[in-house]
Amino acid sequence: MRRLRRTPGLRRLVRETKLDASQLVWPIFIKASGSSDAIASMPGVERHAIDRVDDLARRAVDRGVGGVLLFGIPDTKDDEAAGAYAAAGVVQKAVQRLKAAQPDLVVITDVCLCAYSIHGHCGVLVGDTVDNDASLELLAKTAISHARAGADMVAPSAMMDGQVGALREALDGNGFSHFPIMSYAAKYASAFYGPFREAADSAPQSGDRRGYQMDPANVQEAMREIALDLSEGADIVMVKPGLPCLDVIRQAKEAFGGPVAAFQVSGEYAMIKLAGEVGAIDERRAMHEAVTAMRRAGADIVITYDALELASDIHHGSFGT
Repeated sequence: MRRLRRTPGLRRLVRETKLDASQLVWPIFIKASGSSDAIASMPGVERHAIDRVDDLARRAVDRGVGGVLLFGIPDTKDDEAAGAYAAAGVVQKAVQRLKAAQPDLVVITDVCLCAYSIHGHCGVLVGDTVDNDASLELLAKTAISHARAGADMVAPSAMMDGQVGALREALDGNGFSHFPIMSYAAKYASAFYGPFREAADSAPQSGDRRGYQMDPANVQEAMREIALDLSEGADIVMVKPGLPCLDVIRQAKEAFGGPVAAFQVSGEYAMIKLAGEVGAIDERRAMHEAVTAMRRAGADIVITYDALELASDIHHGSFGT
């Protein structure tokens, strides 16, 4: 067995799992106003000023990544999360600017209410409970506003029951039957989301999201969630987080066969970057290994904050060496 491991060239020749930049999606935080600022818990990641969108689009295209996933940071929040579906909202404006700058760039938009609501939950809050069915209407309005702004795909992340069906019906009824949906189908109530909640200022003000996000102990529940979303019209299903859920990715790919995305979430990314900063690990090799593991498990798409650096590594032939 060692004969084919002897040199880098031989190892590349027989490598079973390969990664191309086009399989990577770059998540981007866009601010409604103000200047860009760094996110302390996520080295190398910023909340970008909206006037930098043209540059971000150019960087994504130059590195050859498969697309970008937008998260908006509004100036104001309210009980109805109106900023999520406003025609002049931060994501809607960002989409328009990205597509004007780089028409061929695939622009995916996160569809959720948490960053736009005062309470920080992913749906409409009635008392202390998220009203699932009332939330569907607002999520559908948000998806329609993103499609009208020029996005290429929506990615509902709220984990409301029936959200994919509600979005599919709304999109089809408004002339967007061609518009794909990438569903956060198996989204766990994970401890690895912490840095994201700092970045997006989206932590719940009371309670938690365990009533609508999945128990990390469950995998058959994930298969049921994925089956439901596919039956409602999802075109791509996502497993989140990525590395702690390799078994879920594998089962999803084997059971359903269609496109599967894995999200290397903020905590996963931050652990590798921060450990690299203190010299505990080789950060680049660890990042390569983590993303390769998701691909090896069956993910066709990997969403990662490291997308641009990974694409550069691939281009220069240093990925996986």
